[in-house]
Amino acid sequence: MGLIVQKFGGTSVATTDRIKNVAKRVARWKAEGHDIVVVPSAMSGETNRLIGLAKAISSTPDPRELDVIASTGEQVTIALLAMAMHEEGLKSKSYTGPQVRVLTDSTFTKARILHIDDERIRKDLAEGHVVVVAGFQGADEHGNITTLGRGGSDTSAVALAAALQADECQIYTDVDGVYTTDPRVVPEARKLDTITFEEMLEMASLGSKVLQIRSVEFAGKYKVKLRVLSSFQDEGEGTLITVEEDKKMEQPIISGIAFNRDEAKLTVLGVPDRPGIAYQILGPIADANIDVDMIIQNVGHDGTTDFSFTVNRADYTKALELLKDVATRMNARGVTGDNKTCKVSAVGVGMRSHPGVASKMFSVLGAEGINIQMISTSEIKISVVIEEKYLELAVRILHKAFGLEKAD
Repeated sequence: MGLIVQKFGGTSVATTDRIKNVAKRVARWKAEGHDIVVVPSAMSGETNRLIGLAKAISSTPDPRELDVIASTGEQVTIALLAMAMHEEGLKSKSYTGPQVRVLTDSTFTKARILHIDDERIRKDLAEGHVVVVAGFQGADEHGNITTLGRGGSDTSAVALAAALQADECQIYTDVDGVYTTDPRVVPEARKLDTITFEEMLEMASLGSKVLQIRSVEFAGKYKVKLRVLSSFQDEGEGTLITVEEDKKMEQPIISGIAFNRDEAKLTVLGVPDRPGIAYQILGPIADANIDVDMIIQNVGHDGTTDFSFTVNRADYTKALELLKDVATRMNARGVTGDNKTCKVSAVGVGMRSHPGVASKMFSVLGAEGINIQMISTSEIKISVVIEEKYLELAVRILHKAFGLEKAD
Protein backbone atom coordinates (compact mmCIF):
# COMPACT_ATOMS: atom_id res chain seq x y z
CA MET A 1 0.00 0.00 0.00
CA GLY A 2 1.21 3.50 -0.73
CA LEU A 3 0.42 6.97 -2.03
CA ILE A 4 0.35 7.15 -5.80
CA VAL A 5 -0.15 10.14 -8.10
CA GLN A 6 -1.58 9.09 -11.47
CA LYS A 7 -1.57 11.42 -14.46
CA PHE A 8 -3.78 10.76 -17.50
CA GLY A 9 -3.18 12.57 -20.78
CA GLY A 10 -5.73 14.00 -23.19
CA THR A 11 -6.11 10.82 -25.27
CA SER A 12 -6.77 8.85 -22.06
CA VAL A 13 -9.77 11.08 -21.24
CA ALA A 14 -10.78 11.95 -24.80
CA THR A 15 -14.36 10.63 -24.46
CA THR A 16 -16.77 9.90 -21.63
CA ASP A 17 -16.22 6.16 -22.20
CA ARG A 18 -12.47 6.62 -21.74
CA ILE A 19 -13.09 8.68 -18.61
CA LYS A 20 -15.18 5.78 -17.27
CA ASN A 21 -12.30 3.41 -18.07
CA VAL A 22 -9.90 5.64 -16.12
CA ALA A 23 -12.29 5.50 -13.15
CA LYS A 24 -12.36 1.69 -13.33
CA ARG A 25 -8.56 1.58 -13.43
CA VAL A 26 -8.30 3.88 -10.42
CA ALA A 27 -10.88 1.77 -8.58
CA ARG A 28 -8.64 -1.30 -8.98
CA TRP A 29 -5.68 0.54 -7.47
CA LYS A 30 -7.88 1.84 -4.64
CA ALA A 31 -9.13 -1.71 -3.95
CA GLU A 32 -5.50 -2.74 -3.37
CA GLY A 33 -5.35 -0.24 -0.52
CA HIS A 34 -3.49 2.62 -2.18
CA ASP A 35 -4.21 6.30 -1.62
CA ILE A 36 -4.71 7.87 -5.05
CA VAL A 37 -4.40 11.41 -6.42
CA VAL A 38 -5.38 11.71 -10.09
CA VAL A 39 -4.19 14.52 -12.38
CA PRO A 40 -6.02 14.55 -15.74
CA SER A 41 -5.39 16.71 -18.77
CA ALA A 42 -8.18 18.34 -20.76
CA MET A 43 -10.00 16.05 -23.18
CA SER A 44 -7.99 15.56 -26.38
CA GLY A 45 -8.22 18.60 -28.66
CA GLU A 46 -10.07 20.72 -26.11
CA THR A 47 -7.22 23.11 -25.30
CA ASN A 48 -6.70 23.79 -29.01
CA ARG A 49 -10.43 24.44 -29.39
CA LEU A 50 -10.43 26.92 -26.51
CA ILE A 51 -7.37 28.77 -27.81
CA GLY A 52 -9.02 28.84 -31.24
CA LEU A 53 -12.05 30.54 -29.73
CA ALA A 54 -9.82 33.17 -28.15
CA LYS A 55 -8.01 33.82 -31.41
CA ALA A 56 -11.34 34.14 -33.23
CA ILE A 57 -11.95 37.14 -30.98
CA SER A 58 -8.43 38.57 -31.02
CA SER A 59 -5.38 37.78 -33.12
CA THR A 60 -3.24 38.56 -30.06
CA PRO A 61 -5.30 37.55 -27.00
CA ASP A 62 -4.38 39.06 -23.66
CA PRO A 63 -2.22 36.39 -21.93
CA ARG A 64 -4.08 36.68 -18.63
CA GLU A 65 -7.46 36.09 -20.28
CA LEU A 66 -5.99 33.33 -22.45
CA ASP A 67 -5.04 31.46 -19.26
CA VAL A 68 -8.55 31.96 -17.88
CA ILE A 69 -10.11 30.28 -20.90
CA ALA A 70 -7.43 27.61 -21.43
CA SER A 71 -7.70 26.39 -17.84
CA THR A 72 -11.38 25.48 -18.23
CA GLY A 73 -10.64 22.36 -20.25
CA GLU A 74 -9.17 20.59 -17.22
CA GLN A 75 -12.04 21.80 -15.03
CA VAL A 76 -14.50 19.87 -17.20
CA THR A 77 -12.38 16.72 -17.06
CA ILE A 78 -11.89 16.67 -13.29
CA ALA A 79 -15.62 17.01 -12.62
CA LEU A 80 -16.51 14.28 -15.12
CA LEU A 81 -13.83 11.98 -13.69
CA ALA A 82 -15.00 12.57 -10.10
CA MET A 83 -18.55 11.70 -11.22
CA ALA A 84 -17.26 8.53 -12.88
CA MET A 85 -15.51 7.62 -9.61
CA HIS A 86 -18.80 8.01 -7.76
CA GLU A 87 -20.39 5.58 -10.23
CA GLU A 88 -17.67 3.08 -9.30
CA GLY A 89 -18.63 3.41 -5.66
CA LEU A 90 -15.64 5.55 -4.71
CA LYS A 91 -15.60 8.70 -2.64
CA SER A 92 -14.00 11.40 -4.77
CA LYS A 93 -13.51 15.15 -4.84
CA SER A 94 -12.23 17.32 -7.67
CA TYR A 95 -10.22 20.52 -7.36
CA THR A 96 -8.88 23.10 -9.76
CA GLY A 97 -5.26 24.15 -9.37
CA PRO A 98 -6.17 27.42 -7.59
CA GLN A 99 -8.49 25.55 -5.19
CA VAL A 100 -5.63 23.29 -4.12
CA ARG A 101 -3.43 26.38 -3.90
CA VAL A 102 -0.91 25.53 -6.56
CA LEU A 103 1.09 28.76 -6.32
CA THR A 104 2.90 29.85 -9.47
CA ASP A 105 4.77 32.88 -10.69
CA SER A 106 2.92 35.41 -12.86
CA THR A 107 4.26 34.36 -16.26
CA PHE A 108 0.97 33.81 -18.04
CA THR A 109 0.75 30.86 -20.50
CA LYS A 110 4.03 29.37 -19.23
CA ALA A 111 4.04 29.81 -15.46
CA ARG A 112 6.32 27.91 -13.08
CA ILE A 113 5.18 26.25 -9.86
CA LEU A 114 6.53 27.85 -6.67
CA HIS A 115 4.65 25.95 -3.95
CA ILE A 116 1.79 23.52 -3.42
CA ASP A 117 -0.38 23.51 -0.28
CA ASP A 118 -0.97 19.81 0.43
CA GLU A 119 -3.17 20.21 3.54
CA ARG A 120 -6.55 19.87 1.79
CA ILE A 121 -5.45 16.87 -0.27
CA ARG A 122 -4.03 15.04 2.75
CA LYS A 123 -7.26 15.61 4.70
CA ASP A 124 -9.38 14.17 1.87
CA LEU A 125 -7.06 11.19 1.43
CA ALA A 126 -7.28 10.46 5.16
CA GLU A 127 -11.07 10.40 4.79
CA GLY A 128 -10.83 7.82 2.00
CA HIS A 129 -11.37 10.07 -1.01
CA VAL A 130 -9.73 9.74 -4.40
CA VAL A 131 -8.59 13.32 -5.01
CA VAL A 132 -8.77 14.61 -8.60
CA VAL A 133 -6.65 17.72 -9.27
CA ALA A 134 -6.65 19.67 -12.52
CA GLY A 135 -3.28 19.59 -14.21
CA PHE A 136 -1.70 22.41 -16.24
CA GLN A 137 -2.85 25.22 -13.95
CA GLY A 138 -2.44 27.20 -10.75
CA ALA A 139 -2.73 30.77 -9.50
CA ASP A 140 -0.22 33.52 -8.76
CA GLU A 141 0.09 35.49 -5.53
CA HIS A 142 -2.51 37.96 -6.80
CA GLY A 143 -5.12 35.25 -7.41
CA ASN A 144 -4.78 35.29 -11.20
CA ILE A 145 -5.31 31.95 -12.91
CA THR A 146 -2.15 30.75 -14.65
CA THR A 147 -1.27 27.84 -16.91
CA LEU A 148 2.03 25.98 -17.17
CA GLY A 149 2.38 25.70 -20.93
CA ARG A 150 2.06 22.74 -23.27
CA GLY A 151 2.43 19.41 -21.47
CA GLY A 152 2.05 21.17 -18.13
CA SER A 153 -0.12 18.41 -16.67
CA ASP A 154 2.96 16.17 -16.47
CA THR A 155 4.67 18.87 -14.42
CA SER A 156 1.58 19.29 -12.22
CA ALA A 157 1.54 15.57 -11.45
CA VAL A 158 5.25 15.41 -10.60
CA ALA A 159 5.02 18.56 -8.46
CA LEU A 160 2.07 17.10 -6.52
CA ALA A 161 3.97 13.83 -6.05
CA ALA A 162 6.94 15.79 -4.70
CA ALA A 163 4.78 17.88 -2.35
CA LEU A 164 2.95 14.79 -1.05
CA GLN A 165 6.13 12.66 -0.94
CA ALA A 166 4.27 10.05 -2.99
CA ASP A 167 5.68 6.58 -3.42
CA GLU A 168 5.37 6.83 -7.19
CA CYS A 169 4.11 9.13 -9.94
CA GLN A 170 2.55 7.18 -12.79
CA ILE A 171 2.23 8.89 -16.17
CA TYR A 172 -0.41 7.18 -18.32
CA THR A 173 -0.05 7.85 -22.05
CA ASP A 174 -0.93 6.25 -25.38
CA VAL A 175 2.33 4.24 -25.31
CA ASP A 176 3.28 1.51 -22.84
CA GLY A 177 6.67 2.90 -21.88
CA VAL A 178 9.86 4.53 -23.10
CA TYR A 179 11.40 2.86 -26.16
CA THR A 180 14.94 2.73 -27.50
CA THR A 181 13.63 4.90 -30.35
CA ASP A 182 10.31 5.70 -32.01
CA PRO A 183 8.72 2.34 -32.97
CA ARG A 184 7.04 4.05 -35.92
CA VAL A 185 10.50 4.57 -37.43
CA VAL A 186 12.10 1.35 -36.18
CA PRO A 187 9.53 -1.43 -35.59
CA GLU A 188 12.25 -3.44 -33.81
CA ALA A 189 12.56 -0.77 -31.08
CA ARG A 190 12.59 -2.24 -27.59
CA LYS A 191 10.71 -1.00 -24.53
CA LEU A 192 13.06 -0.11 -21.68
CA ASP A 193 12.30 -1.50 -18.21
CA THR A 194 14.30 1.32 -16.61
CA ILE A 195 16.04 4.50 -17.67
CA THR A 196 17.86 7.12 -15.61
CA PHE A 197 16.61 10.67 -15.16
CA GLU A 198 19.74 11.90 -16.94
CA GLU A 199 19.02 9.74 -19.98
CA MET A 200 15.31 10.59 -19.99
CA LEU A 201 16.12 14.29 -19.76
CA GLU A 202 18.41 14.00 -22.77
CA MET A 203 15.84 11.93 -24.69
CA ALA A 204 13.09 14.47 -23.91
CA SER A 205 15.25 17.43 -24.90
CA LEU A 206 16.37 15.72 -28.10
CA GLY A 207 12.93 15.02 -29.47
CA SER A 208 11.35 12.13 -27.54
CA LYS A 209 7.74 13.18 -26.93
CA VAL A 210 6.85 10.63 -24.21
CA LEU A 211 7.36 13.06 -21.31
CA GLN A 212 7.43 16.83 -21.09
CA ILE A 213 10.99 17.97 -20.34
CA ARG A 214 10.05 20.20 -17.40
CA SER A 215 8.39 17.27 -15.65
CA VAL A 216 11.56 15.18 -15.98
CA GLU A 217 13.67 18.06 -14.61
CA PHE A 218 11.27 18.43 -11.68
CA ALA A 219 11.23 14.69 -10.96
CA GLY A 220 15.03 14.49 -11.05
CA LYS A 221 15.41 17.50 -8.75
CA TYR A 222 13.02 16.15 -6.12
CA LYS A 223 13.80 12.44 -6.70
CA VAL A 224 10.23 11.53 -7.58
CA LYS A 225 9.91 7.98 -8.89
CA LEU A 226 8.34 8.18 -12.34
CA ARG A 227 6.72 5.34 -14.25
CA VAL A 228 5.38 5.58 -17.81
CA LEU A 229 2.40 3.29 -18.49
CA SER A 230 -0.25 2.76 -21.15
CA SER A 231 -3.81 3.94 -20.59
CA PHE A 232 -5.06 1.29 -22.96
CA GLN A 233 -3.35 -1.82 -21.55
CA ASP A 234 -4.12 -3.34 -18.18
CA GLU A 235 -0.92 -5.35 -18.01
CA GLY A 236 2.75 -4.41 -18.04
CA GLU A 237 5.16 -2.60 -15.75
CA GLY A 238 5.86 0.23 -18.19
CA THR A 239 9.19 2.04 -17.82
CA LEU A 240 10.54 3.15 -14.45
CA ILE A 241 12.62 6.34 -14.50
CA THR A 242 15.19 6.13 -11.73
CA VAL A 243 17.64 8.44 -10.01
CA GLU A 244 20.72 6.48 -11.10
CA GLU A 245 21.67 3.48 -13.15
CA ASP A 246 21.30 -0.05 -11.85
CA LYS A 247 24.65 -0.99 -10.25
CA LYS A 248 23.76 -4.68 -10.02
CA MET A 249 24.33 -5.44 -13.68
CA GLU A 250 26.35 -4.23 -16.64
CA GLN A 251 24.83 -1.05 -17.98
CA PRO A 252 24.25 -0.93 -21.75
CA ILE A 253 26.46 1.61 -23.49
CA ILE A 254 23.57 3.24 -25.38
CA SER A 255 20.01 3.35 -24.07
CA GLY A 256 18.32 4.99 -27.03
CA ILE A 257 18.47 6.85 -30.32
CA ALA A 258 16.59 10.16 -30.22
CA PHE A 259 15.86 12.47 -33.11
CA ASN A 260 14.33 15.83 -33.92
CA ARG A 261 13.03 16.74 -37.36
CA ASP A 262 12.48 20.41 -36.53
CA GLU A 263 16.07 21.63 -36.91
CA ALA A 264 17.35 24.45 -39.10
CA LYS A 265 20.96 25.50 -39.60
CA LEU A 266 22.25 29.06 -40.05
CA THR A 267 25.77 30.24 -40.88
CA VAL A 268 27.29 33.72 -40.84
CA LEU A 269 30.21 33.66 -43.31
CA GLY A 270 33.47 35.58 -42.99
CA VAL A 271 32.93 36.98 -39.51
CA PRO A 272 35.84 39.03 -38.11
CA ASP A 273 37.69 36.82 -35.63
CA ARG A 274 37.78 38.97 -32.51
CA PRO A 275 36.58 38.75 -28.88
CA GLY A 276 32.85 39.28 -28.33
CA ILE A 277 31.86 38.31 -31.85
CA ALA A 278 29.72 35.37 -30.66
CA TYR A 279 27.67 37.72 -28.50
CA GLN A 280 27.22 40.17 -31.36
CA ILE A 281 25.73 37.36 -33.43
CA LEU A 282 23.69 35.54 -30.79
CA GLY A 283 22.61 38.56 -28.72
CA PRO A 284 19.91 39.68 -31.21
CA ILE A 285 18.79 36.05 -31.57
CA ALA A 286 18.34 35.75 -27.79
CA ASP A 287 16.58 39.12 -27.64
CA ALA A 288 14.07 37.74 -30.16
CA ASN A 289 13.38 34.83 -27.75
CA ILE A 290 14.85 32.28 -30.18
CA ASP A 291 16.57 29.29 -28.60
CA VAL A 292 19.92 28.24 -30.05
CA ASP A 293 21.00 24.63 -29.92
CA MET A 294 24.29 23.48 -31.49
CA ILE A 295 27.07 25.99 -32.22
CA ILE A 296 30.23 25.61 -34.35
CA GLN A 297 32.89 28.21 -35.09
CA ASN A 298 35.43 27.50 -37.87
CA VAL A 299 38.44 29.81 -37.71
CA GLY A 300 40.16 30.50 -41.03
CA HIS A 301 43.65 31.77 -41.84
CA ASP A 302 42.57 35.20 -43.04
CA GLY A 303 41.41 36.59 -39.69
CA THR A 304 37.78 35.60 -40.25
CA THR A 305 35.58 32.75 -39.06
CA ASP A 306 32.39 31.03 -40.16
CA PHE A 307 29.88 30.89 -37.30
CA SER A 308 27.13 28.23 -37.52
CA PHE A 309 24.29 27.31 -35.15
CA THR A 310 20.91 25.58 -35.18
CA VAL A 311 17.45 26.79 -34.19
CA ASN A 312 13.99 25.31 -34.22
CA ARG A 313 12.64 25.25 -37.76
CA ALA A 314 9.70 27.43 -36.72
CA ASP A 315 12.18 30.21 -35.88
CA TYR A 316 14.27 29.83 -39.05
CA THR A 317 12.81 32.67 -41.15
CA LYS A 318 12.88 35.16 -38.29
CA ALA A 319 16.45 34.23 -37.34
CA LEU A 320 17.62 34.47 -40.96
CA GLU A 321 16.31 38.02 -41.30
CA LEU A 322 17.96 39.07 -38.03
CA LEU A 323 21.29 37.61 -39.12
CA LYS A 324 21.26 39.52 -42.40
CA ASP A 325 21.22 42.78 -40.44
CA VAL A 326 23.90 41.48 -38.05
CA ALA A 327 26.14 40.42 -40.96
CA THR A 328 25.84 43.82 -42.60
CA ARG A 329 26.78 45.65 -39.39
CA MET A 330 29.90 43.55 -38.78
CA ASN A 331 31.00 43.45 -42.45
CA ALA A 332 30.64 39.67 -42.71
CA ARG A 333 30.55 38.06 -46.16
CA GLY A 334 26.96 36.97 -45.85
CA VAL A 335 24.49 34.52 -44.35
CA THR A 336 23.43 31.05 -45.50
CA GLY A 337 20.72 28.81 -44.14
CA ASP A 338 19.25 25.34 -44.47
CA ASN A 339 15.85 24.41 -43.07
CA LYS A 340 16.01 20.81 -44.29
CA THR A 341 18.23 19.44 -41.54
CA CYS A 342 17.56 17.18 -38.58
CA LYS A 343 19.32 16.05 -35.42
CA VAL A 344 20.02 12.42 -34.49
CA SER A 345 21.44 11.53 -31.07
CA ALA A 346 22.80 8.48 -29.27
CA VAL A 347 22.06 8.62 -25.51
CA GLY A 348 23.41 6.45 -22.69
CA VAL A 349 25.08 6.73 -19.30
CA GLY A 350 27.31 3.84 -20.38
CA MET A 351 29.29 6.28 -22.53
CA ARG A 352 31.09 7.45 -19.41
CA SER A 353 32.99 4.19 -19.13
CA HIS A 354 33.08 3.03 -22.76
CA PRO A 355 35.29 4.93 -25.23
CA GLY A 356 34.77 4.69 -28.96
CA VAL A 357 31.05 5.47 -29.14
CA ALA A 358 31.60 8.59 -31.25
CA SER A 359 33.93 6.87 -33.71
CA LYS A 360 31.49 3.98 -34.11
CA MET A 361 28.59 6.38 -34.71
CA PHE A 362 30.54 8.36 -37.30
CA SER A 363 31.76 5.19 -39.02
CA VAL A 364 28.25 3.77 -39.33
CA LEU A 365 26.89 7.01 -40.80
CA GLY A 366 29.84 7.40 -43.14
CA ALA A 367 29.44 3.86 -44.50
CA GLU A 368 25.95 4.86 -45.67
CA GLY A 369 27.17 8.08 -47.28
CA ILE A 370 25.49 10.28 -44.66
CA ASN A 371 27.44 13.52 -44.23
CA ILE A 372 27.68 14.99 -40.73
CA GLN A 373 27.29 18.77 -40.72
CA MET A 374 27.57 19.52 -37.00
CA ILE A 375 28.47 17.57 -33.85
CA SER A 376 27.59 18.17 -30.20
CA THR A 377 28.52 16.01 -27.22
CA SER A 378 27.96 15.69 -23.49
CA GLU A 379 28.95 13.02 -20.97
CA ILE A 380 26.02 10.82 -21.99
CA LYS A 381 25.06 11.87 -25.51
CA ILE A 382 26.41 12.47 -29.00
CA SER A 383 24.28 14.48 -31.43
CA VAL A 384 24.82 15.09 -35.13
CA VAL A 385 23.08 17.35 -37.62
CA ILE A 386 22.45 15.72 -41.00
CA GLU A 387 20.23 16.25 -44.03
CA GLU A 388 16.60 15.58 -43.16
CA LYS A 389 16.18 13.10 -46.02
CA TYR A 390 18.57 10.71 -44.22
CA LEU A 391 16.82 10.86 -40.83
CA GLU A 392 15.00 7.52 -40.81
CA LEU A 393 17.93 5.67 -42.39
CA ALA A 394 20.32 7.11 -39.79
CA VAL A 395 18.04 6.16 -36.90
CA ARG A 396 17.60 2.60 -38.20
CA ILE A 397 21.29 1.90 -38.81
CA LEU A 398 22.43 3.42 -35.50
CA HIS A 399 19.73 1.53 -33.60
CA LYS A 400 21.00 -1.72 -35.14
CA ALA A 401 24.69 -0.89 -34.76
CA PHE A 402 24.34 -0.34 -31.01
CA GLY A 403 22.33 -3.54 -30.51
CA LEU A 404 19.11 -1.93 -29.37
CA GLU A 405 16.64 -4.27 -31.12
CA LYS A 406 14.21 -6.27 -29.03
CA ALA A 407 15.04 -9.95 -28.57
CA ASP A 408 13.34 -12.45 -30.90
